Amino acid sequence: MRPHTIRRLVILTEGQFGVHHAKTAIGVIRYGRDDVVALLDSTIVGRNVSEWLGPRYDVPAVATLDEAIALGADALLIGIAPTGGKLPDAWRAVVVRALEARLDVLSGLHTFLGDDPEFASAAAMSGAEIVDYRRVPDRHQTAVGRPHRPGAKVILTVGSDCAIGKMTVALELERAAREAGLAGVFVPTGQTGMMIAGWGVSVDREIADFLAGTCEWLVEQAEELGDWIFVEGQGSIDHPAYSPVTLGLIHGTTPHAMVLVHKVGLEEHDFEHITDASYPIRPLTELIPLHEMVAGLVAPSRVVAIALNTADVERDDEARRIIGLTEAETGLPTDDPVRFGPTRLFGAVRAALESEEMT
Repeated sequence: MRPHTIRRLVILTEGQFGVHHAKTAIGVIRYGRDDVVALLDSTIVGRNVSEWLGPRYDVPAVATLDEAIALGADALLIGIAPTGGKLPDAWRAVVVRALEARLDVLSGLHTFLGDDPEFASAAAMSGAEIVDYRRVPDRHQTAVGRPHRPGAKVILTVGSDCAIGKMTVALELERAAREAGLAGVFVPTGQTGMMIAGWGVSVDREIADFLAGTCEWLVEQAEELGDWIFVEGQGSIDHPAYSPVTLGLIHGTTPHAMVLVHKVGLEEHDFEHITDASYPIRPLTELIPLHEMVAGLVAPSRVVAIALNTADVERDDEARRIIGLTEAETGLPTDDPVRFGPTRLFGAVRAALESEEMT
């Protein structure tokens, strides 16, 4: 595990701050260890992240990097996760300016900023560091079928689509485990999770043959830290672009249980590359046995709970009504762990695993 350096961040989201496009920014603000001093986004200058995330998150939006530096920023974090993972051309000048001002630059893009000659030169001149979180370790090993440590309980979040909250659910469940006095561990498998936890591997960069092996290795490391292992899910098993990473996670982590994440109101996969083509979201009653069947090809696992993302539902009473309907439809404990807290959902996961342990 790499040591986590505490920084004072300015997060760059220029023109793209929102729950979907800036999920990296929002995840780091909500759950990260670093002090976020500003959001660099001239399109919402004068506003505050608390408008979107609540009063706990007092992060002002500023128009210029100099304003952020004046607030004490010592690192620039790229706050978006665009399809294809490329840096917008219009952002290059800001990155260069940050490096010249000796700010470290932190990126989870597929395009490695450290390999860019202009950025590398600016960093070398100033002594700033470029951190590309999607660089994978030089470890090329397939899965070996390693059994879990006795006493360890591995829970994987899976989803009906990408970018709907699988990382968030894993983090909330890990928090609930710790609050219950248990040794909970969050396993980061993507760049945002790594920025938050300070370790992990962005598994979507792995060579296909070694994807499951890397996932297996991550769980092995987590089992040295605690008993309740919550693995961050990626993609979805039927997504036209991102299904391979989901499959690798399921077969590599061999979870004892899965929590299925779904965003209320979402009807089609996030995939806009083919004109007039769409990929509908399958009903949860189909996704539950599908995940269990896919897992069972390597090791048996059950979906033991449903985590709903009700962010687009305005009223709490309506969100609770939908949660109740989903629970009745699927026969599984259901809740929104962000809106209503993770205690109930974790209790259901714990009860399911501990009851299986007794039988």
